[in-house]
Amino acid sequence: MIIKKIVTDISIKYSKYVISFFILMTVILAIFIPRIKIDTDPENMLSQENFVRKFHDYAKEEFLLNDIIVVGIVNEKRNEGVFNPKTLQDIHTLTENIKTWDGVIKEDIISPSTQDNIRQGGVGEVIFEWLMKEPPKNIEDSIKVKNNIMSNPVLKGTMVSEDGKALALYIPIKSKDLSYEYSVRIKKIISEFNNGDSYYISGLPVAEDTFGVLMFKQMEISAPLAMLIIFLLLKVFFKKTSLILSPMIISIMSVLMTMGLLIGMGYKVHIMSSMIPIFLMPIAVVDSVHILSVFHDLYPEYKNKESALRSTMDELFVPMLYTSLTTCVGFASLALTPIPPVRIFGLFVAFGIAMAWILTVAFIPAYIILFIKEESLSDFGKDEDSKGTFIDAILKKNSDFTFVHYKKIIAATCILVLISIYGISRIIINDNPVIWFEKNHEIREADRILNKHFAGTYMAYLVLEREYTAEDMKNSLEKTRSLFDEYETDLGESLYKDLNHAADSVYKKMADSQNYSVQEYYSMVKDEVELAMDENDSFDLEYIYDTLGEYHSESQTFKNPEMLRYIEGLSKQLDTNPNVGKSNSIIQIVKKVYQELLGGQEEDFRIPDTSSGVAQSLLSFQNSHTPQMLWHFVTPDYEKGNIWVQLKNGDNKSMQEVTESIEVWMEENNSPMKIKHNWAGLTYVNVVWQNEMVRGMLSSLIGSFVVVFLMMAFLFKSPLWGILSMIPLSVTVLFSYGMIGLVGKSYDMPVAVLSSLTLGLSVDFAIHFIERARDIYSEEKDWKVTLDKMHEKPARAVVKNAIIISVAFLPLLLAPLVPYKTVGILISAILMVSSIATFIILPALIKPLKERLFL
Repeated sequence: MIIKKIVTDISIKYSKYVISFFILMTVILAIFIPRIKIDTDPENMLSQENFVRKFHDYAKEEFLLNDIIVVGIVNEKRNEGVFNPKTLQDIHTLTENIKTWDGVIKEDIISPSTQDNIRQGGVGEVIFEWLMKEPPKNIEDSIKVKNNIMSNPVLKGTMVSEDGKALALYIPIKSKDLSYEYSVRIKKIISEFNNGDSYYISGLPVAEDTFGVLMFKQMEISAPLAMLIIFLLLKVFFKKTSLILSPMIISIMSVLMTMGLLIGMGYKVHIMSSMIPIFLMPIAVVDSVHILSVFHDLYPEYKNKESALRSTMDELFVPMLYTSLTTCVGFASLALTPIPPVRIFGLFVAFGIAMAWILTVAFIPAYIILFIKEESLSDFGKDEDSKGTFIDAILKKNSDFTFVHYKKIIAATCILVLISIYGISRIIINDNPVIWFEKNHEIREADRILNKHFAGTYMAYLVLEREYTAEDMKNSLEKTRSLFDEYETDLGESLYKDLNHAADSVYKKMADSQNYSVQEYYSMVKDEVELAMDENDSFDLEYIYDTLGEYHSESQTFKNPEMLRYIEGLSKQLDTNPNVGKSNSIIQIVKKVYQELLGGQEEDFRIPDTSSGVAQSLLSFQNSHTPQMLWHFVTPDYEKGNIWVQLKNGDNKSMQEVTESIEVWMEENNSPMKIKHNWAGLTYVNVVWQNEMVRGMLSSLIGSFVVVFLMMAFLFKSPLWGILSMIPLSVTVLFSYGMIGLVGKSYDMPVAVLSSLTLGLSVDFAIHFIERARDIYSEEKDWKVTLDKMHEKPARAVVKNAIIISVAFLPLLLAPLVPYKTVGILISAILMVSSIATFIILPALIKPLKERLFL
């Protein structure tokens, strides 16, 4: 391979220029790092063109929805719970402070001092008064506040727990990235309270924003610790500090170049890309360890660093190229996923690995030539007569064991694969941003306590929209014509024809554009009648105009009693689901106001029988202190409705169970009017991107598997060798994910990501094993001799690599964040198991196939 000789010659002859070039390149890219911007928004796990994300944004805009911080106050020591003067005074103080913050939607805060008590003021009259205009002075008034809240179906179970021991504030914010800052400010305020109450802060925005803050603190610890571990392991293996600095430099330069390029290209650093340094650091030194291992073994033979380097590069250049390519393929395959942050992570890690390989084959030889004195290597390397190490002893035993017991190994591997397949069949796909924190974290504790007391801190929104048809439009036209026919004689022939022509023209225009909005049709016809009224002084026109207005009002979907009863049934279905604590909609407002209009009796808590009764209830509510609450449940044209669903937990599987049960119910129960429905809310968005992640990872895994196999078949010029090289990693991946299913660990984001990227890393061991075994066999023509020699110098290099790259990920176990722990333990285990599988399974398979393999 001519490129091998060219690269080695340039690195050795022009070492100063090579090193200077790479330093300059690193500095140029690293300059961009201070421009770093952070992104912890889980919505960005979906592309901006994704329907669910666009609909989520649409629903927030249509129903004036915002992300919410939930603050829970619990007091289980007092009989009256939180409903005592001192606690309510503290809650009032907290609310008033929060209302002054710029990023808070103060008019939508749900708190005793910001919501109404709705009560009867006489037949046909409803009184709206503040629940807690001022903090109460005594227990009696405090209990009265509780009772008034409990009488409001929207607030019961949402603001106050059923036992009265807990109260929750719901704080809507303009941007979810304010969550962590505001949670800190809330903690500061409540630290001054001393009434024995317990305060908890929860909500998905808080969990996600807090995770973003902690993940970068975690990287500040894990990345340097990984570097320290790599340095110490290199020191143990190669002793010479000046020599082992070169892999460390390559690792740092690879990270700086990759992160600099990512930030310089304008990408924000997401949870995935924050892990680039911890992935790159150990991977970047892999090829360097091979070079140092072989150089360590060859130097005593040559006693000349240039000759030893040329021989080392001649031996390792091709296998290092292919191991780097396969690793790049493993990471780059993440570009096949539909999750933008995962695509960015995969592509930039692939870039970093490519840079690490270039640095390894060019920088390492240049560094040794330039900085390592010949005399300093006098005692460097492995003496042929020296006593073997512990690793040597283990490798010798493995050589004998795999040669003798190859049939048992193959049988055991088959059994292991079957068990693993069974384990994979038991895998449960699930995730929840709150469980990204350790069990004793305050966010996990708040989640447990608040979801125990209240209807739920996880929000999802079921949006219903009226779908008009051509038939609806035709019926509206006929209804309008009938109205005109009724007054044909009084209108006169000319005016009668003009009005019918106007109605027909509006109908045709809307039908041609397939705009079947009945409301819009009546509005446009009303406009035509109003023009006629300007030119004709006619009592009949005024009546027609008013009647069209009534038609317009009657056509409003979510004022229709039948439609409201359908929503009531839908809400009852939601409330029967064990994952749902409660659902709120326009129903609660209509029924409560209508009850008070009729006299406040329990039997009057119902949906009015007529559209006018519904309209009167809604009109009355508009006189409250919080009329904007209505627009969280319906749009002003009453054509779109929203059911606010509170879930008891944020597990994706729970949200999915809710959506599936509703799909079944809606199929079995026809709506009185044609509607379409979709889901919105962060809890639902998380489900969607998780499902897309799983599908994307499967495509990525299959794609990278095929590409790596083709590369192996090309490298070894044999499909059979290609298949053989894939077996250890395949067994490893099956075993690892089989264990996940058997122990009951959920298939979540970090687990999904690892499925693809470990493929590229795991096959590296097989490449070095097969490449060296083929070279040795071509000389020895005997498999036992080949196996023994393979378990000497070549195996030592692979083992050292396996130990370094596996152990280097273990600092992630010190993280306070569960996904990092998962990544750390899984990738370390997968890489270690893969290396062991390579040394046990490959020799066992090669022995019975050697006549076909070594042609």
